[in-house]
Amino acid sequence: MLWADAKKARRIKTNMWKHNIKFHQLSYREMEHLRQFRRDVSKCLFLGIISIPPFANYLVFLLMYLFPRQLLIKHFWTPKQQIDFLDIYHALRKQSHPEILCYLEKIIPLISDAGLRWHMTELCTKIQRGTHPAVPDILALRGCFSNHPLGMKQLPAFQMKALSRAMLLTPYLPSLLLRHRLKTHTTVIHQLDKALAKLGIAQLTAQEVKSACYLRGLNSTHVAEERCRTWLGEWLQISCSLKETELSLLLHNVVLLSTNYIGTRR
Repeated sequence: MLWADAKKARRIKTNMWKHNIKFHQLSYREMEHLRQFRRDVSKCLFLGIISIPPFANYLVFLLMYLFPRQLLIKHFWTPKQQIDFLDIYHALRKQSHPEILCYLEKIIPLISDAGLRWHMTELCTKIQRGTHPAVPDILALRGCFSNHPLGMKQLPAFQMKALSRAMLLTPYLPSLLLRHRLKTHTTVIHQLDKALAKLGIAQLTAQEVKSACYLRGLNSTHVAEERCRTWLGEWLQISCSLKETELSLLLHNVVLLSTNYIGTRR
């Protein structure tokens, strides 16, 4: 399966090189294939490195048996493991949600515009009460996330660490690298969103819909397919309305849009 993925990734990269195509110009499925393949390769490279010493391959097999979630790619997970492991990963990223929301509440006095202050207060109150925010509630705050205090360049280190955990990225990096990685990761999702909007959610299979939702913060393993499609539609409305300078809102949207969605509170 991995070999087939590698051949497909090579065909896509070759086509990009021949026709001078950039990543954001690919189709949604091609972009998503390359994104996922890069993540799989990183795991395989780690296993390859630790198996270099003589007789280390026996240790590698033992480690893969003991730590399948950390060391094996999804192709080698059983159906039960897929559900269990995705639940574990979501529980880990959900631990950062209160910290992220708490910071949003703390910076309300720092927002200079009175209208934006009111909208942020209303949004935080709704989420704290367990209400799922509407798309206009979130888009009304675009101005807060393009400059001070919530622009990508203005985020403090502790908020970037919390956001990294919410995105299942390592938080153990210097602030400069954290900011760069978050921006790069969010930009890729934004590009995927534009390609997906062009393709249409209706064209996705049930598994593609659930994978897309999970990547964007929703624990879709326990949400019905139709509800996943509805949620993904809301996400795309927000994402496709944002400019590059407002991507900090898309980053926080991983928490804002997923926390109280029906069927996700377990």
